[in-house]
Amino acid sequence: MNTQEIHESLPTAMRDAVDEFGLHLARVDNRSAHTVRAYVGDVVSLLAHAARHGCTAPADLDVVVLRGWLAGLLAAGAARSSQARRAAAARTFTAWAHRAGLCPADAGARLASPRGHRDLPTVLRADQAADLVGAPAPARPAPQAPAHAGAVAARDRAVLELLYATGVRVSELCGLDRADVDAGRRVVRVLGKGAKERAVPYGVPAQRALDAWLRDGRPVLAAPGGGDALFVGTRGGRLQQTVVRRIVAGAARAAGLPHTSPHDLRHSAATHLLDGGADLRAVQDLLGHSSLSSTQIYTHVSTERLRAAFDQAHPRA
Repeated sequence: MNTQEIHESLPTAMRDAVDEFGLHLARVDNRSAHTVRAYVGDVVSLLAHAARHGCTAPADLDVVVLRGWLAGLLAAGAARSSQARRAAAARTFTAWAHRAGLCPADAGARLASPRGHRDLPTVLRADQAADLVGAPAPARPAPQAPAHAGAVAARDRAVLELLYATGVRVSELCGLDRADVDAGRRVVRVLGKGAKERAVPYGVPAQRALDAWLRDGRPVLAAPGGGDALFVGTRGGRLQQTVVRRIVAGAARAAGLPHTSPHDLRHSAATHLLDGGADLRAVQDLLGHSSLSSTQIYTHVSTERLRAAFDQAHPRA
C-alpha cells in the first residue's frame, strides 16, 4: 500500500493526529513542503506499525513500539541516514502530541538517533570551478534569434557565477527577486529554509555577470508584467530549478568536467572558503545552516584535500 492508503487504514484517533501534526509542521513550525511530506510519511509508517501491535491512539505509543518500528525498518534494509531522519520525525511527533495533550508522556524523548555514515560531498578544485563558471554556453538544440540566444547565455553565466560566489541552494537562487540584489554592497538577500533570511556577499565577477544579465538579457526574455524574478526562463516566467540543474550540468560538460550539480557548486564554495581561511561559523551563516554540525563536514573535506596534497608532494609521505 502507498502512504495515502496506509493513512486511510489507520484508527481514527491516529489518522486525525497525523493530519493535525502535518498542519502544525506547515503552519506553526513553518517547515518546507518537502520536510512536511517526509515527516508525515514517516509518522504514518510509525502509526501503522503501532496499530499492528494493538495501539489505537497516540496515547498508546511507548519507546518499545518506537524502537520496534525502527528495528523493523533497519532489518528490511533501510539506510542508516534514513533511519536518523525517521527517528527525528518520531521524536518531533511524540513531543508535539504530548504538548497537544494527546499523550500522557513524550515517548520519543528516550529514543536515540541512529548514527549514519556520512559521505563526503563532491567538491571541485578551485581551478575546475573557475573553468565551469567560465565555460562557453553549450549549444541549444532549438534555433534561436541572436538576441534571444545572447540573453540565455548572459543568464546562464550569471546563474553560474552567483551559485559559486554565494553557495546558495538552487531553490534559493530561483526564489530571488531583483529587489534582493544590493549591487552597491554586492550582497544578495536570501530566504532560506524555515523562512529564515540571510545576507550573502558575492564578488566582482558575479556582479559583472549580473549587470550584463539585467542590462542585456533579462529585458529580452522577461514576459511583460511577468513579475520581479531575478532570473527568468525562455518563456518569461521565473526560472525553474530543473533548468538551473541543466545549466550547471551543461557547463560542466563544456569544461570537460564530470557531472556537476548546483549543490556540488555549493559544496565547492564552502570548501574553498575554509581552504582560504574563513571562520567556520562565518561559513555556517553564509550557507544558512541551522546547526554547526552541518557545516563541519567541510572541515573534513579540507582535511582530506590536505592529506591528498601531502601524500602526493611531501618527500617523507
